[in-house]
Amino acid sequence: MKKFQAIIHFDMDEQFMSLVPPHRTYINYLINKNIIDSYVVSMETQTVWITFNAETKEEVSTHLDKSPLKKYWDYSVEELFVYDGQLYRLPSVQLN
Repeated sequence: MKKFQAIIHFDMDEQFMSLVPPHRTYINYLINKNIIDSYVVSMETQTVWITFNAETKEEVSTHLDKSPLKKYWDYSVEELFVYDGQLYRLPSVQLN
C-alpha cells in the first residue's frame, strides 16, 4: 500500500457549512477503515491536507469525489516517498 497526500483548496458559500456534518461522517468512516491516516484543515488559507493509504492516485480521487463537499474543492494528489512522525516511533523509555 502506498501513501498519497491530497492538497485541497476550497471556497465556502452559505450551503458549505450545512454539508460539513455529512462530510465529517464520511471522513470518519475512511479514518476508521484505515484509508485516511491524517486529516488537517486550515480555515485561514481554506486548505485541507489528507494523507491516504491507497494503491493509485485514481483510488484517492475516487474517495475524494464521494465527499459531499466535492463541488467546493480544487485538489491535487501526490504520491509520498517518506512519511514519518511521532506515531511511527517506538515509545520513549520512562524509568520509575
